[in-house]
Amino acid sequence: MAGCLVLSACSGPLSVLEPESASARNATTLWWVMAYAGTGIFMATASVLVLAVVRPAWLRAFGEARLILWGGLVIPLVLLAGLVAAAFALGERGIAAAREPAALRIEAVARQWVWQFRYPGGHVTTNLLHLPAGRDVDIVLTSEDVIHSFWVPRLAGKLDAIPGHTNILRLHADRAGKYGGVCTEYCGIGHAPMRFDVEVHEEEAFRRILASEAATAGEGGE
Repeated sequence: MAGCLVLSACSGPLSVLEPESASARNATTLWWVMAYAGTGIFMATASVLVLAVVRPAWLRAFGEARLILWGGLVIPLVLLAGLVAAAFALGERGIAAAREPAALRIEAVARQWVWQFRYPGGHVTTNLLHLPAGRDVDIVLTSEDVIHSFWVPRLAGKLDAIPGHTNILRLHADRAGKYGGVCTEYCGIGHAPMRFDVEVHEEEAFRRILASEAATAGEGGE
């Protein structure tokens, strides 16, 4: 029951446990691997400690040398090697890198303490990112002041936005919906509320939104 209450707090627009892309699912899998492994290690260690108090003769019968060899060296090395391998394999795939250019590129420009998104055609949104569902989108990240970090937990891993440099993160949302994004690099006193919304639309709806915003921008410039 307590576990269910704890996990119920791990939902919502910023939850890595509710992935909506292949990249985010790798991060979720890694989270569960680490959670189960950590729980298992804790339980095993606690059991040995209890055994040392309740049945110390059992541990003495096992032998000090073997206890140190297996409990202090062999088993920890095997477990940690497996966790490191899982972290490298799944963690690398959690960052959806752009190996081939996507048809759609959106610039994400960070500054204290807002995100500005620039779409093909020249229209711009602030703290709101529109994406099409079922398509690869390259987010071209940069910053106008200090280092920020772009993260949409339900869609991909995090990547830094660096002044004078561009990083490219590929997003691919499986379906339409609303998600949350956040800066995960401390960037000053306004860092905590430096969030943005992500709205994923079906293809036709996405085109209509961009066309509408382009028209609005055109009217504003007249």
